[in-house]
Amino acid sequence: MHHHSSRRYGFAAALILTLSACSSGPEPDTRRLVLVTQAQASGTSSQVFAGEVRAREEVTLAFRVPGKIANRYVDAGARVQAGQILARLDDSDLSLQSQASEASVQALRADRDLAAAELTRYRELVGKQLVSQSLYDSKKAQAQAAQSRYQQAVAQSRVNTNQAGYAVIRAPSNGVISQRLAEAGQVLSAGQPVFAFAADGARDVAITVAEQHLPNLRLGQPVKVELWTQEGTVYDGKVREIAAAADALTRTYAVRVAFDDAAATTQLGQSARVYMQESGNPGLSVPLSALTESNGKPAVWIVSRDGRLQKRGVSVRRYGARSAEITAGLAQNEWIVQAGVHLLREGESVRAVDADNRPVPMAASGKAEQ
Repeated sequence: MHHHSSRRYGFAAALILTLSACSSGPEPDTRRLVLVTQAQASGTSSQVFAGEVRAREEVTLAFRVPGKIANRYVDAGARVQAGQILARLDDSDLSLQSQASEASVQALRADRDLAAAELTRYRELVGKQLVSQSLYDSKKAQAQAAQSRYQQAVAQSRVNTNQAGYAVIRAPSNGVISQRLAEAGQVLSAGQPVFAFAADGARDVAITVAEQHLPNLRLGQPVKVELWTQEGTVYDGKVREIAAAADALTRTYAVRVAFDDAAATTQLGQSARVYMQESGNPGLSVPLSALTESNGKPAVWIVSRDGRLQKRGVSVRRYGARSAEITAGLAQNEWIVQAGVHLLREGESVRAVDADNRPVPMAASGKAEQ
């Protein structure tokens, strides 16, 4: 009996010692666990623009006189030669006008010749004092008026002849009809476009650029061009033209990029990418999930050397699909919270781990750059 009591007392004493040892151990760390990262240098800032291959020389072709299209000889995509007739108007009225003008010229030529002959006779008579000087002066004025009417008729005849010639559209040079804008039988006003024409020769890539990128562009700036049909093949190019004003609807600026590489094989309308290196501060890249806001402006959570959170405003140059480019407010060696930023509080003490779940000693990160 005494033996069993001793065993019970010994077990109780051991249990008390065990509980006492447990209660005297370190308390668990209750600080919030946060995933941190450091900003990465974005390198030279590069922007990609989608574009379309266009002819260096593009023009819309139109009739210089109104009328109804009698014949259209080419269609969109047709290759034409310089001087080739592309379309013709119904020129019956223009021909009649030309004939009427020519008849008027002949009639006024006869009047001029008659007035000139009479002036010659009266010059002889006035010299013999057979007619008065006033009558001679009247005949002289009539002859001058007849000459002026004749010259006017000749000029009008030339205008009508020219207008008859304007009833056809001819190709200004070798090239391609890129678009057909009118059809046979259609009645047109003078200058109304009928064809869009792309001349043979140099090719450009037409792109549009937002206002925020405009300060980084300059004429002659080198770029890289990649055609969608030749993926992986990059051609050298340069900025040839920058529009002086923005498009009224899209508020973007039209930019033309010229190929430097004469070996570039292109077709009109091909899709292309233009890679443009932008000047200025390249900035730092941070994950989009690290961004929050402070007073309506972008901000990030910085983990200080003592493990406390500090919200700091930053300047964002552009937002990408997964990251944002920071140009001010952040140093590359500073640790920022990468996820769960909406749950954090200013001054909160946290435990930081990296993407591999390894603890990040804040004191080892060094003094933040200013």
